[in-house]
Amino acid sequence: MSAVGLKILVIDESDERAQVLLAGLEDAGYHHVQYLRDMSDLVPRIAAIDPDVILIDLENPNRDTIEQMFRVSREVKRPIAMFVDESDPETTKSAIRAGVSAYIIDGLRRDRIQPVVDVAISRFESYRELEQRATDAELQLAERKTIERAKALLMEKRAMTEPDAYEAIRHMARAKGKRMVEVAESLLTAQALGI
Repeated sequence: MSAVGLKILVIDESDERAQVLLAGLEDAGYHHVQYLRDMSDLVPRIAAIDPDVILIDLENPNRDTIEQMFRVSREVKRPIAMFVDESDPETTKSAIRAGVSAYIIDGLRRDRIQPVVDVAISRFESYRELEQRATDAELQLAERKTIERAKALLMEKRAMTEPDAYEAIRHMARAKGKRMVEVAESLLTAQALGI
């Protein structure tokens, strides 16, 4: 993501502190920046703005504010950098588990904004990649299990060996221009319906 076209949303109840973030973003070449001071109904408001990156500054956050920010990070699915003046280890862990990409304690300085944005984007993309790999692995495992069940069905109903059952599913998939898992699902559905 380049600074030129990146849309950044700054959320901060303090105009004075927000000016530090806004100045740091301007210094770094970010020109598409929006600022929200009011933190009510954040999730739908953020969805309407549709930013690429969110910077949240919480001077002295209370428990309710922190929970709302964690809800934002879980539901919005964007790189989020959160600046706080103080934090305890449990809150820090909760922020990371909730999906905050960069959690900066006592570090709101104009010259640090660019590196923080870079880290937030990088960590978010890495997390997304890992999440996608996990989803792909789960899908592959589910597909393998479906094929295994279809093989077992053919082995039982047609007295086939395991390699023959696998080859039969593969041959049907090729002949029909489908994936093996689709053929396996069709076989299992036909069996369930008594066809």
